[in-house]
Amino acid sequence: MRRLFRTEPSVEVLVESQRPAAPPRGALVMVHGLEGSSQAGYMRSLASAALAAGFAAHRFNLRTCGGTERHCPTLYHAGLTSDLLSVLRQFRAEGHPPAILAGFSLGANVVLKLAGELGDAAPSLIRAVCGVSAPLDLAACSRRMAQPSNSLYQRRFVARMKARLKATGRYAPHQIRGLHSVFEIDDRITAPSFGFAGAATYYRTQSSQLYLAALRVPTLLIQAQDDPLVPFAGFAAPALRANHRIRLVAPEHGGHVGFLARRRPRFWADAAILAWVEELAGEPG
Repeated sequence: MRRLFRTEPSVEVLVESQRPAAPPRGALVMVHGLEGSSQAGYMRSLASAALAAGFAAHRFNLRTCGGTERHCPTLYHAGLTSDLLSVLRQFRAEGHPPAILAGFSLGANVVLKLAGELGDAAPSLIRAVCGVSAPLDLAACSRRMAQPSNSLYQRRFVARMKARLKATGRYAPHQIRGLHSVFEIDDRITAPSFGFAGAATYYRTQSSQLYLAALRVPTLLIQAQDDPLVPFAGFAAPALRANHRIRLVAPEHGGHVGFLARRRPRFWADAAILAWVEELAGEPG
């Protein structure tokens, strides 16, 4: 089921929901990464695994994603949590249980930041939160993206970001021309459109590492040590190590939102997330 949720007077976001044949054992809400959507392979794969395990699967599109470029006046950013918060509140008003959140890459920053922002109030809306390849430090990830070894990632993201800017119908060609990096787009367009002084301020204030100490729900972080875009050093943060609610699973290999397995399920992260969800299902809510 495809459903548009109004989160602000002029903003609608798209959520694609599927439910198992039997009454669901819980709800898993997934959030995609930079320039992704509910149709991303990792989103559809985890949704399928969740359904097979008896959970409702809700694939949340960040604003302007999933074909909704004309449904709101602004783009999304890595720390924009208000849309997801609104959808979770609407779910609860409709009688759904607190959701398990699973975010991928930029989406992981969103779900972790939201859970941290809510702090002690989180359990009323969020049962638990999982971040896969989470960019805990946005500035460090931006610097990593700019390295020559990541030029392929950079070109792909920039092309998709420019295409989205054009699709909104709100940006003239001269506003997009000359932007060759994610940092430049964030500095010239993303940050100013949300009132940030520039990309540096945007990254510094919206990084989920600032909210790790405030997490009050079970949290799973899945992070490959060889991730080309997210420096693994960030996962040694004292706040992460000190919060007993956070569990870090750090395989040596897996890349960025990769985690391909040699046997089924094809995406190893699906199995890891569902095993954790099953563990949560056996604990008091």
